[in-house]
Amino acid sequence: MDHRIVRSTVRVRGFHLDGYAHVNNARYLEFLEEGRWAYFEQQFDLAALFNEGLAVVTVNLNINYRRAAVIHDELEVLTSLSHIDQRNAVMHQVINRVSDGKLIADADFTFVVLDTRTKRSIRIEDKLRNVLEPLVLEC
Repeated sequence: MDHRIVRSTVRVRGFHLDGYAHVNNARYLEFLEEGRWAYFEQQFDLAALFNEGLAVVTVNLNINYRRAAVIHDELEVLTSLSHIDQRNAVMHQVINRVSDGKLIADADFTFVVLDTRTKRSIRIEDKLRNVLEPLVLEC
């Protein structure tokens, strides 16, 4: 697997389910967030970014629900950086069922980098761009 893709896993538990016995749509947000945290932990140091007074902030999230996941399914979340421009970046995520490789959901997560002191987004340039650009994997 390409080093620019980070894989994390989650096992579907009973509390993830809705009244129809499949994963509640809102739970996919949590699964995707777990994937993004795993990505940030592996690819660059969010704590260092925060210590510089910067934060990654969600501005848009689009999810396509492809098929239902059910109790005891093991899911893999594949996360990659798919686009970067001057003001924002996009992460592409895919959730597959491990047992058969079936696509469960896919999503695009758009974020900006926020200056926590001014509460305004900043341009993605210089040192930060140099860290992010080599991670881009166009999907």
